[in-house]
Amino acid sequence: MTYLAPPETFVGHVHLKVADLDRAIAFYSGVLGFEVQLRHGDTAAFLSAGGYHHHIGLNTWESRGATPPPPGHTGLYHTAFLYPSRAALATVLKRIIEAGIPLDGASDHGVSEAIYLRDPDGNGVELYRDRPGAEWDRDADGSVRMTSGRLDVRALLREAV
Repeated sequence: MTYLAPPETFVGHVHLKVADLDRAIAFYSGVLGFEVQLRHGDTAAFLSAGGYHHHIGLNTWESRGATPPPPGHTGLYHTAFLYPSRAALATVLKRIIEAGIPLDGASDHGVSEAIYLRDPDGNGVELYRDRPGAEWDRDADGSVRMTSGRLDVRALLREAV
């Protein structure tokens, strides 16, 4: 029998090696809006949304001053942060643009809308919002049909709060 993780299982947090803790905090807190819950001097910090103990861990234990891994190597593709609404996604997109951070892309996946960028250490970051399940396109057998179309970023920005 194949083991399946319980349906209540979810990714609780991501912990990233960073080269410069203050620079990483400026991005994850100052731009994306995650709140610093705990900081261990200049070696580690833990950030979250809504007062949770941490959704993001940042540390310099093995990476202070390091460079990102070169393209074509294994490692983290991206972290993905689910925003609760289209307006919330639009608001963080506005903050990213105002901070002068370039986007790697923006996609409409049918089931979600996503924007892609890099953190200061070169780690991929996806910020997205899910559409309600009733709006998802499905095949005849009920499986989800995802697409990778163009996201109208200008239309999304008009919903920023």
